Amino acid sequence: MSSPSHFSLLVIDDEPDLRTLYELTLLREGYDVETAGTVEDAWLHLKDRTYSAVITDMRLPDGTGLDLLRRLEEAGRREKAIVITAYGSAENAVEALKSGAYDYLTKPVDLKQFRAVVASALGRGAGSPTVNPASLPSEHGGAPAVAAPAPGLLLGTPAVVVAPAARGPVSLALSRMAGQSSAIEQVRSLVEKVARSMAPVLVNGESGTGKELVARAIHEVSPRGAQPFIAVNCSAIPEHLLEAEFFGYRKGAFTGAADDREGFFQAANGGTLFLDEIGELPLAMQSKLLRSIQERSVRPVGAVVEQPVNVRIVSATHKDLGAEVHGGRFRQDLYYRLNVIQIRVPALRERLEDLPAICERVLERIARDAGVSPPPRVSREGLLHLSRYAFPGNVRELENLLHRAVALTGAETIGVADLGVPELALGQHEPDARLQAAVAEPMRPDPLRPVAPVQVPLPTNLAAYLDEVERDVLDRALERYRYNRTAAGASLGLSLRQMRYRMARLGVNVGGDSDGVEPDRNDEG
Repeated sequence: MSSPSHFSLLVIDDEPDLRTLYELTLLREGYDVETAGTVEDAWLHLKDRTYSAVITDMRLPDGTGLDLLRRLEEAGRREKAIVITAYGSAENAVEALKSGAYDYLTKPVDLKQFRAVVASALGRGAGSPTVNPASLPSEHGGAPAVAAPAPGLLLGTPAVVVAPAARGPVSLALSRMAGQSSAIEQVRSLVEKVARSMAPVLVNGESGTGKELVARAIHEVSPRGAQPFIAVNCSAIPEHLLEAEFFGYRKGAFTGAADDREGFFQAANGGTLFLDEIGELPLAMQSKLLRSIQERSVRPVGAVVEQPVNVRIVSATHKDLGAEVHGGRFRQDLYYRLNVIQIRVPALRERLEDLPAICERVLERIARDAGVSPPPRVSREGLLHLSRYAFPGNVRELENLLHRAVALTGAETIGVADLGVPELALGQHEPDARLQAAVAEPMRPDPLRPVAPVQVPLPTNLAAYLDEVERDVLDRALERYRYNRTAAGASLGLSLRQMRYRMARLGVNVGGDSDGVEPDRNDEG
């Protein structure tokens, strides 16, 4: 086990008393500490040597902590930066995180929290042995590797990130996002930028776009990559269980609490807590979550003292949280706390040129799971056919289409007829020009057999075929409009009476009523 003295820290504060307090606190932890009182004084220290981390006050006589962060960024320095802000200014904290700070503290500084944040920045979890910095490349200035994860808590792909320059785990995590479109490249770039700090990230996008994939990439690229990644679907937990699930509970706290149990925060300690569908949390739970994030501690149900936790929060939603705040359904202070950095995941219709790469990746996984080799592929005609579809379910819907096609065809090439996208569901526009360019190269023919033109087979029973197409369209329209027949019918150019007639004729039932759902209040006659 190496000594903490291998870690060198630079503390910048213009108040001598505070500077001495921080220095003594860190010296007691065994770190090598140097101090400075101004931005220029700090820069002179930085010119002479490399530090493991820099701890700077926000307000300095000749500038601000942000000025120092910008200099570090422009010089390509690798030191972790922790910023101390006065007056609890949320604006300063957000600006610091966006400028590349690893984390921030507010005055008056709690020394216990101060020590925990510094240890986290150096990759030293509370009570965890440090990794010997002597084994690291000298150009990283002795920055530590991530401490080993607790047994049984390792989720996802293990990746020990030595420094941001170590590109192996980075490329592996980001490569899971298939495609080369400008939209997905922008997402990858943002992931790399935000991964190095503790800044909370809000991932926004429609259902099925891959928000959890982005959250996992942020975690795996970050120095926390070898620590737990805990994913929580906030909409799937009953309201009366939320507090116990998030914060844990003590034996005897309520009926059925036979033993102590950790919550999501404790399970994610040292790593990342991913809160999916954060917009579904009730207001009462939002208040408790806000306190835990602000105080970096949780109090299990039935406990009398709080437990410190070291967790990075990444949240996701398909909702417009700004509109939810305006409507009084989401706390404004929690929104500002979570939305420090926002990553928008594009819908599939916005990056249709990525269809070939996504299809190839999905089909490889399906074939691997089924033990099939070689994996099937979608024909060029099939890709162009898909590009006319809006994909309201995004990548998840595409995966379902391909699963169905593989299961029903069993062929090496998936054609137009195998995809099951009826003409009625396709848009009226021409196939996407970007996708046409992506598949412009002719497919190489199989040398073992002649290439036959793709023929769409004619149905043997036209009436039954058309009924099936219409039934599928009605099902999807009802699902999209949450089984409101009036709205679903209007989207298809049908009156409520016409909608009811078609549902009855085709046997489309939703719910327990004879005609599917409760009677609409605005029944047209």
